Amino acid sequence: MLLDKAIKRYYQLKQKQKEIEQELSGLRGEIMAYCMEQGVSELEAGSHKARIVTQERKEYDDNKLFEALPDPEIWRMLSKSDASKITSLIKLNVITEEKIKDTYSLKTVKLLQVDKK
Repeated sequence: MLLDKAIKRYYQLKQKQKEIEQELSGLRGEIMAYCMEQGVSELEAGSHKARIVTQERKEYDDNKLFEALPDPEIWRMLSKSDASKITSLIKLNVITEEKIKDTYSLKTVKLLQVDKK
């Protein structure tokens, strides 16, 4: 049966994906640790260049957000705090940044980017 093959292959690929993600996570950790030890945010190795990019992400507190946005219609659009949905509502002028300024904390995230030279 064709579906049996598809299901089996899907399972195999998901297992491979887990293995790849684990290996990527380990390598990312090694590279990030090396950069931290050396005090650098960029390095070149052979024909590749790695750099650490720092970003800040907002982490919303649902209770504070609900207090700031008591309108049930707006809350229904969100259903739960989702940074991309909130950003979209701000861009559409449905809500203002000022109105929700105390509803989130900033989280600094370091991302690793590796490119070919």
